[in-house]
Amino acid sequence: MHFTFASPWFLLLLLLIPCFIWCRNYSRRFYFSKTAWAGTESPVFSADTWLKILAFSLMVTALAGPFVYESEGHATKKGRDLVLAIDASGSMAQSGFDEKDRFKTKYETTIALAKAFIEHRYDDNIGAVVFGTFAYTASPLTYDLKALSDLIGMTNEGIAGESTAIGDAIMQSLRTLSFGKAKQKVIILITDGYHNAGSHSPKEAVAEAKKQGVKIYTIGIGSKRDYDSGLLETIAKATGAKSYGALNADALKEVFSDIAALEPSQIRGENYLNKRLLIFLPILGAMLIILWLFWREEASA
Repeated sequence: MHFTFASPWFLLLLLLIPCFIWCRNYSRRFYFSKTAWAGTESPVFSADTWLKILAFSLMVTALAGPFVYESEGHATKKGRDLVLAIDASGSMAQSGFDEKDRFKTKYETTIALAKAFIEHRYDDNIGAVVFGTFAYTASPLTYDLKALSDLIGMTNEGIAGESTAIGDAIMQSLRTLSFGKAKQKVIILITDGYHNAGSHSPKEAVAEAKKQGVKIYTIGIGSKRDYDSGLLETIAKATGAKSYGALNADALKEVFSDIAALEPSQIRGENYLNKRLLIFLPILGAMLIILWLFWREEASA
């Protein structure tokens, strides 16, 4: 278990603590007939002063955002550039792929499992390409996994046309990968159909991928008769990757798990696990002290 602050620069406010002792408000002069009647207590030894300092310190600590976490360590960055190329053709609107929720379309299920796949890939620079009749980049390469998840969640089947341009999907994925600097580059191509559209053939796209040293994992969605399993196997084999078939949602989940094992993602920098904010503790302490000081002042009035 480790302890740190989310915004440690707020702790600089603690440099103002000496003002509680030396930065005194201007006071009017009072005259006493006997000096014994005048107070002689120094602010340094005043309990109220130190209670105010403690309350201030606790509020500053709360602003700094204290939290505890467990860490798997500090790993050297070993990530890869990775693009998810997801088929959004009309056939992906078919339902029944997820046996637990038969009303969900193949595309909705694929997106949900893709989100789960990228959720913990802290060390990878990930982008997404959506394709149908044409292919486009839904998200450039990014380490912001939440933003990536939101962006692919806003797509839907048919958004890129009804046909299946596998060659264009690979070429667009390669263009997306060209902005990354990692040594390892991977495409995960997910489709439920046959190549029947686009300006680039799969053969041309695979040749370019091999030239750039990019692996292409292929996943066929649904029954083998629904997609070109031979083409997907050829693409994967030619680029030194692996081809899969996923008859249903459970099988697709297993495929993503297998790819995650083949292409593991290390922790990027310092990853916080089981993070627990402790802000409420200093706030509670400061409030109790302030209430106590107010009560004392009212009681002595």
